[in-house]
Amino acid sequence: MKISSIQENWRRTAGKVFFVALIDFVLLAFAVYVGYALREGTLMPTGIEKWPYMMLILPAVCVAVFALFAQYGTIWPHAGTEDFIKFTGVYIFAFAVFLILNALLKIVVFSRISFAITFLAGLFFCGGLRFSWLLTKSIHTNNKSKRLKTLIIGASEAGAFLARDLMRNENELYPAGFVDDDPNKIGMHVSGLMVLGSTAELKSIVERENFKVVLIAFSTYNGKKIKDIYNTLAPLNVQVRILPSLRELAGGQVSVSRIRKVKLEDLLGREPVKINLEHSMNYIHGKRILITGAGGSIGSEIVHQVIYNTPSEIYVLGHGEQSIYLLLESLNKLNLDIPIYPIIADVADEVAMQELFEQFKPQVVFHAAAHKHVPLMELSPREAMRVNDLGTRTIARFAGKYNAERMVMISTDKAVNPSSVMGATKRLAEKILEHEQRNYPETKYMAVRFGNVLGSRGSVIPKFEEQIASGGPVTVTHPDMKRYFMLIPEAVSLVIQAGALGHGGEIFVLDMGEPVVIKEMAELLIHLCGYEPYKEINIVFTGIRQGEKLYEELFYDENSVHGTLHPKIFVSNIQSGETHINSELDTTLEYALKNPHEALNLLRKLVPEYN
Repeated sequence: MKISSIQENWRRTAGKVFFVALIDFVLLAFAVYVGYALREGTLMPTGIEKWPYMMLILPAVCVAVFALFAQYGTIWPHAGTEDFIKFTGVYIFAFAVFLILNALLKIVVFSRISFAITFLAGLFFCGGLRFSWLLTKSIHTNNKSKRLKTLIIGASEAGAFLARDLMRNENELYPAGFVDDDPNKIGMHVSGLMVLGSTAELKSIVERENFKVVLIAFSTYNGKKIKDIYNTLAPLNVQVRILPSLRELAGGQVSVSRIRKVKLEDLLGREPVKINLEHSMNYIHGKRILITGAGGSIGSEIVHQVIYNTPSEIYVLGHGEQSIYLLLESLNKLNLDIPIYPIIADVADEVAMQELFEQFKPQVVFHAAAHKHVPLMELSPREAMRVNDLGTRTIARFAGKYNAERMVMISTDKAVNPSSVMGATKRLAEKILEHEQRNYPETKYMAVRFGNVLGSRGSVIPKFEEQIASGGPVTVTHPDMKRYFMLIPEAVSLVIQAGALGHGGEIFVLDMGEPVVIKEMAELLIHLCGYEPYKEINIVFTGIRQGEKLYEELFYDENSVHGTLHPKIFVSNIQSGETHINSELDTTLEYALKNPHEALNLLRKLVPEYN
């Protein structure tokens, strides 16, 4: 910006400030006159030689205090309740300053009644001036001819904030009512808008009042409730938008800018699992942390959550340099004080892993590195065993040898009665942890099983979205295919919590609610993209791929499952229901890697339940 433009902007701003200050001065001077005139009941009060001094001095003191506390920097047409509260406080302080100065300098004598009337009149005049600007702005922005009539579901604090923000700002939406299930609110007004009824009456309310947009503004999420609301509104040709949950907002301000479209994860029909990460800080705080597979969707989220438990150092290990580079770029934006060391290496490379453990001696290991794509691993069983099994054995062995306190491995529900190479290799990885737990009892080994995660690299959602964007069809393997789903932050929270709960030799599993039918998920996603399933976008069933099952299981033997301190986290011993692997594991793995055609046979031998 040129100097001349800066000077012009400064002159324009200074002119506006002077104009507002001048109006305040005149209004406060008039308030002094009103105070004397009402006190004496005449338009020309006596003591004319005294009160004009007060008409000059009091306004001057008040305007100076207003300027000192930056009241002339407030944009009053966009002001909120907090701005008016602050102005009232500054106004009271300004009168207190005048009283102190007058007591010290004996400037003018006035009666208490005159002063009280002056105080109230000044507050009414100056406050009314500011409120009139807000009101004028509100009238201007409430030109409804070009705005969409909007219904807000949830007359709680979040909904009230959202309504006020919509009314204050020029926006395509104008709020015209609430819906809330609290019977005490129905018929009442919140932020000037009536609560028209409950969600049970939602369809009739939207049709009767001709709402164009419905905003979901729950303070806390209820997946099933949101899904029911969405299904109710889907046939009505209205836009459905949502305010992120307070957890997603992470303490951010509730505002129009935070409104977004409904996402698939909002409609999963399950509530997010609440994890108390404060309990986890003791074993992470001040420790050296190694995270393998740190460039992946799960690994990178572990890095971000571990950071806020204040470790002393973090080592981020990945085989792909681009993913580690992108992770470091995202971490650089956080301006962290924690040292973060990138390591590009293969977890199955014993030389590299030994050098890593010798140099850094990590105290806690999160092992997320793995091959996870089911169909691809059917074609590459040797590679699946090399990374998922030899890599796990290498990390686990060095963790014990170099006295790591804990090792937490990411497993999968596909490890239960596995039908795929990927599932079998992860089941073998769980057995490897049990094997190393006996070899190194001072290190606590544990695994965490969970289902599919939305937003991960292997998630089916991006594929569906791409197919919808290209006009379809959307391909689903089988109409009865079911999977457990969870969000990445939830999955990672469980991983971190498991590290705190485990004593060594456990498998932790999250109660993930009811499994989701993939066909129904595809239908929902098509609806969310604005199309009609089977009419505008077709769904084609391609048949179950090699290694896939119709549904996944969480445990081998439910009788061996026990609760934990968290109501939605369950635990089972690693060895429950299976035979131990023996001391010939190393020889067997090495033979499989040298003889790829024997890899599957050896995997079946090590994992007898692999079908």
